[in-house]
Amino acid sequence: MTTGYQIKDQDALYFLTFQIIDWLDVFTRKVYKDIIIDSFKYSIENKGFDLFAYVIMSNHVHLIAHSSTGQLSSAIRDIKKFTSKRIINTLLEVNESRKDWLLNRFKFRASQHTRNEVYQVWTHENHAVLLYSNEFIREKIDYIHENPVRAGIVRNPEDYLYSSARNYASLDAPIDIQVLVLPWYTYR
Repeated sequence: MTTGYQIKDQDALYFLTFQIIDWLDVFTRKVYKDIIIDSFKYSIENKGFDLFAYVIMSNHVHLIAHSSTGQLSSAIRDIKKFTSKRIINTLLEVNESRKDWLLNRFKFRASQHTRNEVYQVWTHENHAVLLYSNEFIREKIDYIHENPVRAGIVRNPEDYLYSSARNYASLDAPIDIQVLVLPWYTYR
């Protein structure tokens, strides 16, 4: 197990990255992105999960989060466990052209780790980076929101539906988050 990028302070604010194994493009369809949104909503409402920024890309998710209960690692574990099960169940239920290929990859990765049962959807890392200053927080919010722009998906960050850039621009968004108001931070 790696020792870098761990959540050492369960009460602190972190920039996190969850990635799908082998960088598989799972989130190219709305149904899978909505699984992430549903899990975030549940965790916010029931687990003391505070979400301040996020973006769901085709094969990874970036977010800035905190736990008001001091259990950020547990919240993340639960989100990844729930979304893994829902992604697998959805693959088995919907007409998915990539079903066999994805399930085979998830099964193969699970076979390489003793802590997995049948499938592994997410990597075990969360790439947790402690956010220690307003400037660093702003840098990470901008990085998150610019991700779809850098990928050539949209021209403006707020045009991407599955990003908190919409919340920061006061537009309709699939989930309500806590917008961070930094002393000198203004969104376009």
